[in-house]
Amino acid sequence: MNKRPVILADIARQAGVHVTTVSLALRNHPRLPECTRSRLQALAKEMGYAPDPALRALVAYRDKFMTHRNLQTIAYITNWTTRWGWKEVTAHPDFFAGAEGRANELGFRIEHFWMREPGLTHGRLNGILEARGIGGAIVASHVAEIDEALQFDWSHFSAVKIDYFPHHPKISNVTNDQCSIIRLAMQKVMASGYRRIGFVMHRGWDRAVDNMWSAGYLCEQQKIAPEDRIPLFLFPEREPAVIDETYAGAIAPARTFAQWFKMHKPEVLISKESFVRPRMESMGLRVPRDVGFVDVFLSDFGGRTAGVRQNHHAVGATAVDLLANQLEHNTNGIPDIPTSTFVEGTWFDGKSLPPKATDNGRGGSQPALTRKRRKREDSPGTPAGRT
Repeated sequence: MNKRPVILADIARQAGVHVTTVSLALRNHPRLPECTRSRLQALAKEMGYAPDPALRALVAYRDKFMTHRNLQTIAYITNWTTRWGWKEVTAHPDFFAGAEGRANELGFRIEHFWMREPGLTHGRLNGILEARGIGGAIVASHVAEIDEALQFDWSHFSAVKIDYFPHHPKISNVTNDQCSIIRLAMQKVMASGYRRIGFVMHRGWDRAVDNMWSAGYLCEQQKIAPEDRIPLFLFPEREPAVIDETYAGAIAPARTFAQWFKMHKPEVLISKESFVRPRMESMGLRVPRDVGFVDVFLSDFGGRTAGVRQNHHAVGATAVDLLANQLEHNTNGIPDIPTSTFVEGTWFDGKSLPPKATDNGRGGSQPALTRKRRKREDSPGTPAGRT
């Protein structure tokens, strides 16, 4: 005969406390003294208590569709050079939109706090959040050049970070998986028959993601014969002290890009279109006649350009999911073992990466084009990035 599973009432009876006290202890609720929580958690483990996953699923389902009368606030903490500068760049506005959308679904509300508000110190913001009963924070949109540790009393907060900055404190984070995104792009290019693959990336953008772009490219490049490996093109030659928050002028330098391209003769370029398109046009390079192109910051999904969509909204939504789980279990403070959650990109085929011509099975040097199409593209008026 199967032994009846241990329930909260059994633990409460054994400990001589109310069942609500046991429930609070197992959720690590700060309302109880730490010694009480530890004692009841140890007793539950000793008695073989295990939560009922079906019941948890029912509670989660109920909470999702219940009307929340009192919306709990989540602090969205940024540290950009201006209050709203992060809304003018790639990804960050979508992080916020994804977080706000998921927060609304779960019965939370998002409130933005800017760390460089005049007169606002770390300690003062810490006090404001505590006074207002805000126990959950998403740390997001911190400029790489302002990599200063947040001086909060983290024992009072549950927190999740979006992206990599600031590096301290070491709280769990969620971000786009740039390493797998560039690897996915490389794999798709190689599957289309190409081997000489060039990668162009801004140094600051690579540094902002802890060099995951260059790491993924160099990793996947090992699958290519040494004679076909092209050194990645990072620009500018030296890291600027400060990156313009709008990233205006983030274009590969004309002279060094032309030298690199002519020396290594890539069959396909992987990059962000705005980084390279003006230089390709000035050199008279046409896509895909002269060189294939893959955009790893793809925003045009109409089939003109092949590339990878970074799922920024999913990053923001996932940050809220992780934070909601911490709040539910009253998990505060800096974790002993922080975790990183990576959101993969989505590949889109496009005309900028046609299958490579086989040249009767021997492999050709240009993308596959019909005679009629080649004649049309040889005519004037088809700039780089157009098909």
